Amino acid sequence: MRALFSAICCFFLFQWVSAQNSPDCRTAIPVCADAPILGTTDGSGDIDDFDPEVITQTGCLEKGSVSSANIENNTAWYVFRAGTDGQIGFDIEALPVTPGSPITSEWDFALYGPFDETSNDNFCTIVGDGSAQPIRCNYEYNDTGFTGIGVNPVDGREGAPFVKSSQNTYDEWLNVQEGEIYYLYINNYNTNFDEEPESFMLTFTGSSVDEDQDNALDCTLRDEFLGFDIVACEGDPDITLSALNSPVGPSIANIIWELDADDDGTYETVLATGAGETELTVSSPNSGRYRVTIESTFGTTITDDILITFYGTPELEDVRVIDDFVNSDQTDPYNVEIVPVGDGNYEYAINGGEFQDDPVFEDVPPGINTVIINDKNGCGTTQPIEFLVVGYPKFFTPNSDGAHDNWMVYGVEELENPVVYIFDRYGKLLKQMNVNVGWDGTFNGRDMPSSDYWFRLEYGRDEDGVIVAKSVRRHFSLVR
Repeated sequence: MRALFSAICCFFLFQWVSAQNSPDCRTAIPVCADAPILGTTDGSGDIDDFDPEVITQTGCLEKGSVSSANIENNTAWYVFRAGTDGQIGFDIEALPVTPGSPITSEWDFALYGPFDETSNDNFCTIVGDGSAQPIRCNYEYNDTGFTGIGVNPVDGREGAPFVKSSQNTYDEWLNVQEGEIYYLYINNYNTNFDEEPESFMLTFTGSSVDEDQDNALDCTLRDEFLGFDIVACEGDPDITLSALNSPVGPSIANIIWELDADDDGTYETVLATGAGETELTVSSPNSGRYRVTIESTFGTTITDDILITFYGTPELEDVRVIDDFVNSDQTDPYNVEIVPVGDGNYEYAINGGEFQDDPVFEDVPPGINTVIINDKNGCGTTQPIEFLVVGYPKFFTPNSDGAHDNWMVYGVEELENPVVYIFDRYGKLLKQMNVNVGWDGTFNGRDMPSSDYWFRLEYGRDEDGVIVAKSVRRHFSLVR
């Protein structure tokens, strides 16, 4: 009875593997080396992993010359995690649509990685925007029907770095370290001539597999059958989560889909129940953590969850002057913090400079500046947005040499009725001026000595439609 049960389990496992297909990177199927994987492709999925208007090449794979062509044609995405240090390869074997029929598929592949699971990078985004290039890639064709990494099992040809027109369909072996993540993109460049899904067999090879087939790749990754957390953009196509990718395959007695919208550990909404609810469609902008609980016909229960976050085009909420005249006691009035609306994976650039992850910028000049916010997940970039920094020189040297001869407040032209008062260290009023006039360091025609002086800026700010009077007091130095 035990042997029969094992055979039945193996049968269901193979059927489960054979049914797997994901044409989109964001729902890449976790795989292991313990058994061959029968895959199919039939189209390029719900989303362009490589924007055909922007990305025309990824590694050796190129967009075709026809205007309607794309890097993606009939695609499958897989993800695996190295279980041990060592050597990994794989064979992709072309199969006929029906037994005995001619093989019409022509399989290309690109392998991306290694990725660090703790990096918080959106792997599919950096693959799709070209930031991550494939470390192995091949689109060569020969009559063996095999492509991959390692050694061609038909003609024994050793894999080598890709060379165009070499007819070597194999790349060199891959040395991996435990825990590394890799994404495998498989594409049938040919059209499906008979419009039927075309199949291939994916088999992992290499010395690590020979030594320990069950652990060369981390098979626990398959327990995360909903895949890694997904970052998407508002307006993206729907995301389909599948319960059929679980280790129990189609042997399902009941399914429960739940939502924790705030990702706070409380699943407050039951979305669907029933043995037939094998898929759940998640539409923009419904962010949250989705969980599925599967009761198998064997009496076992398995669960998995996935965080899906939809981001919109970045928006600017505020620019905080860290040493604002009003709100800070720091000495540098030109440090600013860019505050976007909501959370996101953003980078920032001011005044046409380079982008940086840190929203704090130092030594920002007074007056009108511009900031651009870019969503690193590819969800959009703002136009340059103007913001005002009110500033003043910390010292001036009124010696008629043409440099720093006058002291004045900068960047206040946008304020309501700004007026500047200058005092000596004892509080005596020396000058009252508007923003268009500077102080030359004199009082009643006499040069004032080198010393610290104080100024008070009075102005109004429009806060929610109400003009609020402000008064700012700071000091600066006259140097002769």
